[in-house]
Amino acid sequence: MIRCIAIDDELLVRELLEDNIRQIPFLQLIKTCKNAMEAIEVMQNEQVDLIFLDIQMPRLNGLQFLRSLPQPPMVILVTAYERYAMEGFELQVVDYLLKPFSFDRFLKACNHALELFNLRNKEPQDFFVYVEYAQVKIEVANITYIEGLKDYIKIHLSSSNKPVVTRMTIKAMEEKLPPPAFIRTHKSFLVAARKITAVKRDLIMIGDQEIPVSEFYKENVTRMLNI
Repeated sequence: MIRCIAIDDELLVRELLEDNIRQIPFLQLIKTCKNAMEAIEVMQNEQVDLIFLDIQMPRLNGLQFLRSLPQPPMVILVTAYERYAMEGFELQVVDYLLKPFSFDRFLKACNHALELFNLRNKEPQDFFVYVEYAQVKIEVANITYIEGLKDYIKIHLSSSNKPVVTRMTIKAMEEKLPPPAFIRTHKSFLVAARKITAVKRDLIMIGDQEIPVSEFYKENVTRMLNI
């Protein structure tokens, strides 16, 4: 089930989105919001997998709101303005619905989201990394956390006291190990959710190991761990 919210400052559009969402069996509507600030409050307390997002809204428009999220969920833009399409896809939105849209077109966008949701929630596969002239196998189940060091990363494993160091960015590794199995806690840290043993104010604990949680990623960590 994909948990979603709809954000639009027009009541009629919110009602249309709510009606459409309730007709699609794999969507669960958490709330409709009339602006981005309402949505921020909802996302602090609820897991949200998908946002139906208007662009032209007062105070904080949809694209500004999307850029403010450290690890945004899937987004389907819903707008009357075609000129924002390129910018939207640069932000990796799932789809772009132009008002007025038919239910068939709405369903097609939701099916795109379902495909991506299923892909993201597949169990990550073991992989190989290049280490000192050899390809070394990394078993995903053994990863505790990953530490970024500019163009290199340290892969810390439960099966070894010595991390595996390879030339790769933490961003590239995050694409290989997506949420919810792995959670970005800091610009330099990616953590295996199943290995977390405790959460403190600005720290995640994996046994005795302390992993920092930056202010930028704190809301995302709270949402992903449902705490």
